[in-house]
Amino acid sequence: MSIKEIKIFSPATIANISCGFDVLGLALEAVGDEMVIRKTSEKGIKITKLTGQDLPTETLQNVAGVAGLALLAESNYDGGFEIEIYKKIKAGSGIGSSAASAAGAVWAMNELLDRPFSNLQLVKFAMEGERLASGVAHADNVAPALFGGFTLVRSYSPLDIIKVPTPPELYATVIHPQIEVKTSDSRRILKTNISLEDGIKQWGNVGGLIAGLYTNDYELIGRSLVDHIVEPIRSILIPGFDKVKEDALDAGALGCGISGSGPSIFALSKGEEIARSVASAMKKVYQKIGVDYDVHVSKINTEGIKII
Repeated sequence: MSIKEIKIFSPATIANISCGFDVLGLALEAVGDEMVIRKTSEKGIKITKLTGQDLPTETLQNVAGVAGLALLAESNYDGGFEIEIYKKIKAGSGIGSSAASAAGAVWAMNELLDRPFSNLQLVKFAMEGERLASGVAHADNVAPALFGGFTLVRSYSPLDIIKVPTPPELYATVIHPQIEVKTSDSRRILKTNISLEDGIKQWGNVGGLIAGLYTNDYELIGRSLVDHIVEPIRSILIPGFDKVKEDALDAGALGCGISGSGPSIFALSKGEEIARSVASAMKKVYQKIGVDYDVHVSKINTEGIKII
């Protein structure tokens, strides 16, 4: 008898990772959404419960619903699904709230259908949820949620995703100042043209970061976590960004930058002790300027979405 219902954990993610706008991402272990997905005989998808955030439950207005419909359209299944979403990731936080819902829905549906689709195909379906959320079907959050660890989107056409190794001592610290920056708004302010000089610096850093991850070279990872293109523009939307970054690096972080479209700021560190020192340094900045915040210190989640 096949399983009719599962409960899953779908991780928060950090996208871009400084130098890899729309192509690099990583999954977090310490924070994520929980979802319950069950098969129904009725066709289509219903969001039957949504707690933790004020988000629409209409199927076509919810990223999990839209991603799920994309999967259903290419499956041979003649029934439908009900989805319960327990949001633990705040919308607009910059750590992949929409991606966790979209990726979680299609991953769980695929499990209940005995895995007819590959992870790569699931990314394509989940990207439709991201299209609804931000206007752009980007994969840098949904890919690490589905594959686990670090992922590189080598190409969007055709879609080609590479899972990159995670050095064992790497930790992420993420601070979320309690302001909202919508992905669609933060995309609107970006320039569509860059100089060749900036491009050369940026793809050098992407190559350096990938090399550092493959060789466990923490210093190379740190040197490569530099964004010449997006961070200079987006950082103006985040109060205290420059000071948070400066103090995180002084506390021993390998590198520091904007998580996704912001306002969350992430740092990568070698070892949990340094990652926690970085968290303390980041907190002090926001305590001083009087902005509320959440902080997460997390190992990199190399597994991705999982049944709980």
